[in-house]
Amino acid sequence: MTPAVTLVVLTLNEIDGVTDVFPKLPMHCLDEVLVVDGGSTDGTLEFFEARGVRVIRQQRRGRGEAFRLATRHARNDFLVFFSPDGNEDPDDIPRLIEGLVAGYDMVIASRFMRGARSEDDDKFVLGSRRWGNLLFTWLVNVLCRARTHITDTINGYRAITRAAFTRLAPDADGYAIEFQMSIRALQLGLRVLEIPTRESPRIGRGVSKLNAIPVGLKFLGLLVREWARPRVRR
Repeated sequence: MTPAVTLVVLTLNEIDGVTDVFPKLPMHCLDEVLVVDGGSTDGTLEFFEARGVRVIRQQRRGRGEAFRLATRHARNDFLVFFSPDGNEDPDDIPRLIEGLVAGYDMVIASRFMRGARSEDDDKFVLGSRRWGNLLFTWLVNVLCRARTHITDTINGYRAITRAAFTRLAPDADGYAIEFQMSIRALQLGLRVLEIPTRESPRIGRGVSKLNAIPVGLKFLGLLVREWARPRVRR
């Protein structure tokens, strides 16, 4: 029997994206769609409420808080985190779920493994998002020295079991939470699988909510703290 799955849709003013992406979601393999919203004012909330989709409104802003809220409120033990800004391909959702069914604790949609593509692949500026992702991923693999090698430690498009999320106990704020989850998964010896994904351009007015330099500094500080943190492997 296949375990039940909750798709967690993370939103903050994504009306253009959700209008385009929502009809493409593979509902046949989902038991619940749960929206966690950071304070949308553009009609995103009304879009989901009109379709009977359960919405959790964050009292405290931030992507890290959204992940923790979703894990507490989801009705199922298999969770897929999805951002409807156009970057993430809904067709990858069944493959993420298959990884959990196969026994993996966390499955990451990688933009940098063979057969994958990042939105920034054609951008060769040193300060681009692509180079930051590759640098931090390399540092994690070098410092953790784990049996598993991860090619994309930062992408938030991923699936995880509730038990694994609880064991990781991520407490980072903002976009650092995915990075922290990847680090702790390697440190604790969790079973991590990656699947190749092809990242598409953002839809409509959607823009990245990342500011590269301060986010990079935050990631660097987090990596140092996590590397020094005591942990017990299973």
